[in-house]
Amino acid sequence: MASGFGNKLVIAISSRALFNLDDSHKVFMDKGLEAYAQYQMDHEDELLEPGDAFPMVQKLLRLNENLPGDPRVEVILLSRNSADTGLRVFNSIEHYKLNVTRAAFCSGLSPYRYASAFGCHLFLSTEPDDVRNALEHGIAAATLMAPKSRSQNENELRFAFDGDAVLFSDEAEQIFKRQGLSAFTESEKAAARTPLPGGPFKPFLDALHKLQAEYGDSGQCPIRTALVTARSAPAHERVIRTLRAWKIRIDESLFLGGLPKGEFLKAYGADVFFDDQQAHIESASAHVATGHVPHGVANSPEFSGPAGSVKP
Repeated sequence: MASGFGNKLVIAISSRALFNLDDSHKVFMDKGLEAYAQYQMDHEDELLEPGDAFPMVQKLLRLNENLPGDPRVEVILLSRNSADTGLRVFNSIEHYKLNVTRAAFCSGLSPYRYASAFGCHLFLSTEPDDVRNALEHGIAAATLMAPKSRSQNENELRFAFDGDAVLFSDEAEQIFKRQGLSAFTESEKAAARTPLPGGPFKPFLDALHKLQAEYGDSGQCPIRTALVTARSAPAHERVIRTLRAWKIRIDESLFLGGLPKGEFLKAYGADVFFDDQQAHIESASAHVATGHVPHGVANSPEFSGPAGSVKP
């Protein structure tokens, strides 16, 4: 991963996640690339409405106002648009006073390859293939899905994460999927003092934790994190000891034992929740913006069908 931004938290976002491009995307799907390009240029002075990730991006950039010195958060636009069709996007960025100055416009090709070049800790997109490619190249990435309602918390930025296959590797999930709950429980009890390997979102969580630490113990940190997992006792201990071994603090930990996650995420007030399993995504997206992480055994052809099991 490139490191041209020093110790900044670097987030990459697609234009369709940042702004509502549904109308122009429909032109592309119905009439093709040439008609889409002409539509964008014809409407380039018309402002785009905020998209699913817009509130989160606003809060991220607002963090730069709270810490002294150089800005600590960088948001980068990665887009399948060309520079011509992307002019409308930059016009809207300027209108909303978003401090987003760097971009890669790829003229229809996937922009995921620039996430690593920019040193990104996270890539959010509405294109599942771009997300899968980014994950395969070591970047935390998720396909963003719109919530049916919005968080009312304006003063804090709240991230929520699933555990297995997101923060942690899917090694325990593989045992559950292939051998069942009893084998999973016994395996996790036996390995309770052995830290789990990191999953695709460990580097992003670590970067968030370091940013939180800059606020010290003042109680004024505007970033809050939560682990929201289907695990329950006795499978909780390995998770707790893993985070302790990583020297990463999670503000809130919910061990739900298979309960639907949506109402808990609503109560927490998550700005975005990351999970690898579609059943949890469906429950969560009724209440909060949700990022599907297509990683691990639950997303393999063997288990990714509609009847795929969910760990209780």
